[in-house]
Amino acid sequence: MKRSFSIFVVIMLVSVVSLQAVEKGTSKRMEEGPAGKSYVYKQLAGQPRDMEIYFPPNHDPAKSKVPGLIMFHGGGWSGGSLSQFRTACSYFASRGLVAATASYRMLSSAESKQLPDGQTRKRVCITDAKSAIRWFKQHADELGMDPQRIITGGGSAGGHISALATMNPGLNDPADSKDINTSVVAYLWFNPAFAIDDDKDSEIDILRHLKADLPPAIVFFGDKDKWKEGWDVAHAKWQSLGTKSIDLRIAPGQSHSFFNKDPWRTVTLIAADRFLVKQGLLKGEPTLVPPVSGKKLVAE
Repeated sequence: MKRSFSIFVVIMLVSVVSLQAVEKGTSKRMEEGPAGKSYVYKQLAGQPRDMEIYFPPNHDPAKSKVPGLIMFHGGGWSGGSLSQFRTACSYFASRGLVAATASYRMLSSAESKQLPDGQTRKRVCITDAKSAIRWFKQHADELGMDPQRIITGGGSAGGHISALATMNPGLNDPADSKDINTSVVAYLWFNPAFAIDDDKDSEIDILRHLKADLPPAIVFFGDKDKWKEGWDVAHAKWQSLGTKSIDLRIAPGQSHSFFNKDPWRTVTLIAADRFLVKQGLLKGEPTLVPPVSGKKLVAE
């Protein structure tokens, strides 16, 4: 009996260590890629909101006005890190974009309950994203970027935030200049978290802000992702409006956040690259090497 118990304890310890190793490895994969140049796009209650920006090789802002990309990380509207898209931004900068990954206000459930009337956890995220896009455009000249050719997107909650920041005319920070809009020319959405129960608040409900003239968007989902249900509802409504600008790619057998690690990270970045070439926002062929695994996305 004692021997059996000892074996059980050893197995449990090995399991815990293995889980910790997996979590540590996942975190390392998430943070691959160098940090970009850090900028503060606004201060709120003494707390900076920052973004990291990556530039093309030999980029001269005085001579070049290239397209810009600004990405928003996931994390359930309460966590996550701008490091999630460091690899993507570094890659797209190498391909010729000025690429940014931006932070936003993240609140726990307890903190969100302390917000003033009219504010919610998701609302403040969207407000910050609008500020980030406006700052990005406002500083286009010094960054060597064309403010009329801005791309946005994000992963999971960041996909939702980027969508509402560009589609909802409300939720503006009073300190922001309204002379600068948050419109974009394309979207890169990695399993965007469009929640069906957002219908309780029209300000954050994607379905209340859909229009037929959606800028071109490429969307990635695993077919095992529970968040795909919300996407399917939004996608069906877009289709009913006559929208034909959505390029949906499915990863067979994959669940939420599959794009964070290889081989799927490389597969999705190559697909996003080709999508941007098709939109005239990049030139040439992707410089990433397709994974030897042969993993492929399915177009729907």
